[in-house]
Amino acid sequence: MTLPRAARAAAGAVLASAACLALAACGTTEAFTAPAPSGPVTASAAPTAAASSAAPTSSAPSATGGTGTVTATVGAGRSTRAPARALGGLGPGASLAGLRLFPASNAWNTRVDGAPVDPRSATLIASIGAGDRLHPDFGANWDGGPFGIPYVVVAGTQAKVPVRFEYADESDRGPYPVPRNAPVEGGAAADGDRHVIVVDRDHQRLYELYAAYPVDGGRSWRAGSGAVFDLRTGASRPAGWTSADAAGLPILPGLVRYDEVRAGRIDHALRFTVSRTRKGYVAPARHWASSDPSAALPPMGMRVRLKASFDVSKYPPQARVVLVALQRYGMIVADNGSDWYLSGAPDRRWDDEQLNALKNVPGSAFEVVRMGPVTTR
Repeated sequence: MTLPRAARAAAGAVLASAACLALAACGTTEAFTAPAPSGPVTASAAPTAAASSAAPTSSAPSATGGTGTVTATVGAGRSTRAPARALGGLGPGASLAGLRLFPASNAWNTRVDGAPVDPRSATLIASIGAGDRLHPDFGANWDGGPFGIPYVVVAGTQAKVPVRFEYADESDRGPYPVPRNAPVEGGAAADGDRHVIVVDRDHQRLYELYAAYPVDGGRSWRAGSGAVFDLRTGASRPAGWTSADAAGLPILPGLVRYDEVRAGRIDHALRFTVSRTRKGYVAPARHWASSDPSAALPPMGMRVRLKASFDVSKYPPQARVVLVALQRYGMIVADNGSDWYLSGAPDRRWDDEQLNALKNVPGSAFEVVRMGPVTTR
């Protein structure tokens, strides 16, 4: 859920994710090599393969094929330019073929496994829920199809369409290159966040919409808010501005994507939600969505990492790739939602049984990476 500056004071109470339901059949597993643990292996959580709850977010299929080029850098801080590399395809869920969406200096790409722990880590983790569990909010099958936050890759020739924004003062003006059949988070009939994410690979732009609805068959769109990120410069949102996400951050760089997990490595931080946040934000975030000033609550942009002592070696391959990334790069509070919900893109090739092993990881296995100054006004 993303709220503009004018709506922050009313954002204390946050809608949780949809009611949990049991997962059905698992996706097909493809062979790949999961990484070894990134730290000492001394503590353990016994993973189980039993399917449990997951909230629906999308039913977009995957697509691969094609070539293109893009340079990318997204997030707050100093703008840098990344070298051009080829994208792997076009269409919904297209593989990015190993493309790193932003340079190594970007906050999303910065390893934090050697960073100090924040002095208030224990308090902040407790506010999220030390006894609660990590929850992958993506997979291969919920209610008959894949779920997660979808994205679509388009060519530079994709026609742009006008977008009318509810919160126009903090949104980037259109037009946006949104295909008529662009996948919507939760599906065409969804009433949730309804994110729409479009990567223009040739013009090197990332377009993201919140609460997006097609008008006249997609000839135009209306949305709550929207943001455009220059993938060459990494220019951040103005201070205090929202995006398609509550923290004023891009969404796509923080998603768990199948192409990365299949390759056996995720080289960036991930995105997650918590139910109660502070009226404040810390870099790389640019916006808050709460009326509660308590320093015991996580501000937008707070990063946590999985403790190096947590034993990931016994987890199944798809889950282990994610856990190693959480030890090396951590995950960033990006939105209000259910506690410890980890964001990813939908794909029919996910193995839901393997992903469900992530639900055995307790909140107490995480620690807060030392934060910089928190913006509160």
